[in-house]
Amino acid sequence: MIRFVLRRVVTAIAVLLVSSFIMYGMVSLSIDPFADLRGMTIPQEQLELLYQQRIDLLRLDLPWYERYWDWLGNVLFHGDFGVAWRSGRTVPEVMGHALVDTLQLVSAATVLAIVFGVAVGIVSALRQYTNFDYLITFVSFVLFSLPSFWVAVLLKQGGAIWFNTFLGDPHLSYVTIAVISAISGILWMMAVGGEWKRRVIVLVAGFAAAFLTFAYLQETGWWTTPHVSGFLLLLLGVATALGMTLLVTGINRQGWRALATGLVTVALFMILYRWIGHGLLVDMTDTMTWGKIALFILAGIAVGALIGLAFAGPDFTQAMRVGAVVGGVMMVLIIVDRVMRAWPAYFQATAIDGRPMATTGSTTPNLGGNFWIGAIDLYTHLLLPTLVLMLISFATYTRYARGSMLEVLSQDYIRTARAKGLTERTVITRHGFRNTLIPLATIVPVDVITLVAGAIITENVFGRPGMGQLFLTSLNDAEIEPVMAYVLLIAALAVFANLVADLIYAALDPRIRLS
Repeated sequence: MIRFVLRRVVTAIAVLLVSSFIMYGMVSLSIDPFADLRGMTIPQEQLELLYQQRIDLLRLDLPWYERYWDWLGNVLFHGDFGVAWRSGRTVPEVMGHALVDTLQLVSAATVLAIVFGVAVGIVSALRQYTNFDYLITFVSFVLFSLPSFWVAVLLKQGGAIWFNTFLGDPHLSYVTIAVISAISGILWMMAVGGEWKRRVIVLVAGFAAAFLTFAYLQETGWWTTPHVSGFLLLLLGVATALGMTLLVTGINRQGWRALATGLVTVALFMILYRWIGHGLLVDMTDTMTWGKIALFILAGIAVGALIGLAFAGPDFTQAMRVGAVVGGVMMVLIIVDRVMRAWPAYFQATAIDGRPMATTGSTTPNLGGNFWIGAIDLYTHLLLPTLVLMLISFATYTRYARGSMLEVLSQDYIRTARAKGLTERTVITRHGFRNTLIPLATIVPVDVITLVAGAIITENVFGRPGMGQLFLTSLNDAEIEPVMAYVLLIAALAVFANLVADLIYAALDPRIRLS
């Protein structure tokens, strides 16, 4: 393994050097540092002086390959990536702001696309040639074919402009709620499948759950004062405990420890709800940071895992798994509740003017406020561009997951597992799911780096100053140092992503040896 990694690192260094040399030459020959001077109507002497100053500043009297070696030497021996000469800011400063903005956008979009795409793809494979499978296939191909700028414009219109208008008088008729609930019930019925009695039960349950949820939101005025009430926290917690138990062990005699772990974890966090959400998080408002938020979530995961460990049993890891997920979800819901309670102040702020869903930029100018108001502002600016990237990536992951699961289900070891009497849940989750992830292991790391490089179209439509916008702006301004830093960073991450893909591939499939 160590020899393999060392070989890949040496190869990566050679690839980075060659690619940076080629890119420096291509960029040097394509940009025009004098473009802004050509249209100036000033005396010839002053124009020549400006030309000479530009040549001296950018050392354009030297061949591009000599400038490349100087740039490379400064990077390797001094850690100096140069300066964006038009603004006078250092390249790390410029790159830092753009990278943070892109990571904020990419992180949520990638995680959501992977989770929902893989889950829906697997369900689609398990329901092969059913109406649900045909529907998901159709939706996936539509989303995969749609241009991102068109999706972005539609979301701007519906998700921002229409929704902001709706918040002025937030009211849904019960006919509309019934239609939405019926669609929800039909989708659940198609996904679960089974005999007609089971389908009817799922249809009614899905309809009732959606109808009661929207009726609750309507009657409690949730649209203008959103919050996670104690009842909703309990409902979502119990649903998470049941869902995780169903996935990990199944709801049966063997899985009682896992189910008990989930329910005890829910009960504990219900007891701590007021102390954490209305006490501790309120008192820490002035000192709260995203790092502390992450620590709170990790603490919730640890508490749930410890509760699972306390139940012991022959396979205590299953109970720990359920407890960790339930604890993390409960803590996230408590934090979300604290953020939502800052919504009225955010909604009524002068800078927001009653239209909170943003269509451009990454922050609201002159907003002010505490950490929680800033968190809501970050969310409203990230929501729409995240949805654009998620929907397009969702289609890709759905198709890969479906195809991979269908291939796995046709293997001999799956038939053997069924012949041994294992339940279908065990066959799918323990034998099928892990091997389904193997092809995705080679796609996800590279896909993530592709998004980090900058979703240029999405960033442009929503006016986000991310990596893609930095690359285009630097090219237009003939600033070669930021362009080269961008190329070097993305190339290094791409090489690293391929190495990670190989390691994940070997971890998922023990037949593969990297040494």
